Amino acid sequence: MARKIEIVDGRAALGAVRDAEAAGTKPARAELATAVRYLLQLLDEKAPGNSVEVRVPPFGAVQVIQGPRHTRGTPPNVVEMDAATWIAVATGAEAWADAATAGRIHASGTRADLTGVLPLRP
Repeated sequence: MARKIEIVDGRAALGAVRDAEAAGTKPARAELATAVRYLLQLLDEKAPGNSVEVRVPPFGAVQVIQGPRHTRGTPPNVVEMDAATWIAVATGAEAWADAATAGRIHASGTRADLTGVLPLRP
């Protein structure tokens, strides 16, 4: 299992990503990776389970939401998005429905809507 990201480190990375975006610059890759992984960690803590796989390539993936356990091959419930979209929907800066409608979230499966567990409170 990956090492746990401490709250102070996760919040600092999120702050750095927000500051970079506000300045119109690209966030540092290490800070972006930490912010994404921190939010995935919070999602796992809030909605533990194995029925939905949330992917934010190339930074991380986590299986969450109670339900049928998936063990082999492609999971039946998959959510995938880029880092900027994940940070926006996970923090509440953008509504899940808006990002999905805009085509920035690719979700398949009957349990692949994370509206009930987002936004997180980092």
